[in-house]
Amino acid sequence: MTQFSLTEDQLAIQEMARRFAADAIVPHAAGWDAAHEFPRETIRAAAELGFASIYVSEQSGGIGLGRLEAALIFEALSYGCPTTSAFLSIHNMASWMIDKFGSDDVKARYLPRLVTMELMASYCLTEPGSGSDAAALRTTARREGDAYIVSGTKQFISGAGVNDIYVTMVRTGEPGPKGISCLVIERDMPGVVFGAPERKLGWNASPTAQVMFDNVRVPVANRVGDEGDGFRFAMAGLDGGRLNIGACSLGGAQRCLDEAIGYVKTREQFGRKIADFQNTQFQLADMATDLEAARALLYLAAAKVSADAPDKTRFSAMAKKLATDSGSAIVDQALQMFGGYGYLQDYPIERFWRDLRVHRILEGTNEVMRMIVGRDLLK
Repeated sequence: MTQFSLTEDQLAIQEMARRFAADAIVPHAAGWDAAHEFPRETIRAAAELGFASIYVSEQSGGIGLGRLEAALIFEALSYGCPTTSAFLSIHNMASWMIDKFGSDDVKARYLPRLVTMELMASYCLTEPGSGSDAAALRTTARREGDAYIVSGTKQFISGAGVNDIYVTMVRTGEPGPKGISCLVIERDMPGVVFGAPERKLGWNASPTAQVMFDNVRVPVANRVGDEGDGFRFAMAGLDGGRLNIGACSLGGAQRCLDEAIGYVKTREQFGRKIADFQNTQFQLADMATDLEAARALLYLAAAKVSADAPDKTRFSAMAKKLATDSGSAIVDQALQMFGGYGYLQDYPIERFWRDLRVHRILEGTNEVMRMIVGRDLLK
């Protein structure tokens, strides 16, 4: 069993995240959702545990963990609120990109405040006309002396308007992926404008809006890496982001499975506990089996990303697809077990049903995940 078991350190990290979720997230998540409240202070409290810099290097002030440890943390936090956990995931991805690919100057200026979440970061890739086809992005950055003049619009940006830093993919050169670069853009730079908060099915505890750049002057010193490297950085970030959003689905699905188990043990129909019906037992068995299968693949993919394995991108795509498809289905089945009560906001199931639905779209739709896997198999 040793090769399939978590280490003592990993178990301790998982337990710390579970306790934080139980104490700081579970009691409040329904209220955040109902009030569309962004839990800034709770998120900053998570940063005190290192959860804002999970795979930022220790030299840069992070805790320097691997992708499996990150998955354990996001899974545990999502047991309380997938939205809050996913927000932390995005911040971690943006901080990691600066740490991994940024110059010493960029790292020195931003990372000390990012690891504490004094500054909060968004990741800006998607545009109104380029979602799955990210390489077709049109936001331009025209070089003028020691600055870039940035113009364009980014769509579906988590934290837009409340976050301080926007790690943004821009076009500095030719059409296609080789003409894309990465800039760190600050909220208060003249010309940075935010759209109205999006009205969403779920993720109500995390603001989402457009970010618009109207001739924003960004110092060349804020470029991450060289010109033309941005798309490569973005794709590297997405390998980890897909694992994280998959882990958020695992945590939400586990919560709803546990809620369903507790409910069927007490609810009676036709003079019997629902748990006594064989159909209920079969359904729970399928839900638990699907969850464990998705978890095993996601943990394997996380180990491959940490090891920089040649097939890491394929496994990340497979894990993301399976975890988010399975997670969404498990929550839906849990809601069905609750019957009409599952549809009410008195119970947490409907919130998880809404929050997990978007995971099949985020970080690349699951249709794109199938494209990635299929192409890799056939190359």
